[in-house]
Amino acid sequence: MTSTKLITSKKLRKIWRYAPLFVMVIPEIIYLFINNYLPMFGLVIAFKDVNFTKGIWASDWVGFKNFEYLFKTSDAMLITRNTILYNSAFIIINLVIAVGVAILLNEVKQKLFARFYQSVILIPYLISMVIVGYLVLAMLSGETGYINKQILPMLGMDPISWYSEAKYWPYILTFVNIWKHVGYLCVIYLAAIIGIDPEYYEAARIDGASKWQQITNITIPLIAPVIVIMTLLQIGRIFYSEFGLFYQVPLDTGALFPTTNVIDTYVYRALLRLGDIGMSSAAGLYQSVVGFILVLISNYVVSKRNSDNALF
Repeated sequence: MTSTKLITSKKLRKIWRYAPLFVMVIPEIIYLFINNYLPMFGLVIAFKDVNFTKGIWASDWVGFKNFEYLFKTSDAMLITRNTILYNSAFIIINLVIAVGVAILLNEVKQKLFARFYQSVILIPYLISMVIVGYLVLAMLSGETGYINKQILPMLGMDPISWYSEAKYWPYILTFVNIWKHVGYLCVIYLAAIIGIDPEYYEAARIDGASKWQQITNITIPLIAPVIVIMTLLQIGRIFYSEFGLFYQVPLDTGALFPTTNVIDTYVYRALLRLGDIGMSSAAGLYQSVVGFILVLISNYVVSKRNSDNALF
């Protein structure tokens, strides 16, 4: 009985010791519940023919009819292909560039320059995609664009009508995505690299290891868990697309739809045209379920190779 009271007393003292931290967490828990969990009750909309005169809960059930819009439309394969290919390219290219830049930034030993470079590379991530769209327009505009007016004449090339040529936009969108998001990923990987014990590198230098050998045998293996976690999180959203990138940057130009139309933009245009929130809810549920399944599969593969690097 005495030992039980002693254990209980220790637990209470531990809880009291960390009470300020628990209090600080409460607002975040409330926000998480309101923003992430409370809206989940709206999943029923995906299975209803919403009639606002009846209300959401009293509207008729239609089963999986709302999902048919995504799969039976003639653009179903196009938007699915674009969404998967773009996100797959973004995951791979951003990973390689972000890790490479993080390694380079780690070599900058002067704190002033290191902070300056980190700030500069992070700025694009903080810029609204609406502003990014206008920056791209300033570069690609047929009448006043910097590329058409300055760069192409220097190369002896004729101006290009960028907003009517769909073939250029896979490269343009990929470049814009890299420019905007690499900084964020780079900061995360840089934090992981900074946390590596310098003694590993000192021992490697004593053994005569080159800089490349240090990177491939020390840096990459030790930040592998962070790389895996970030990649798995991105795989979970492989059926989602950054709406602003595919809508604001191409300026919703119809001629570019073959290479810029993805699930999110397609559903948005359909929602504006039809006003069917059941269909848009079905699309969101479909994206979430597929993303969750892909995360489970990817995590299972990782856990089979190295359980320490798995997300769960």
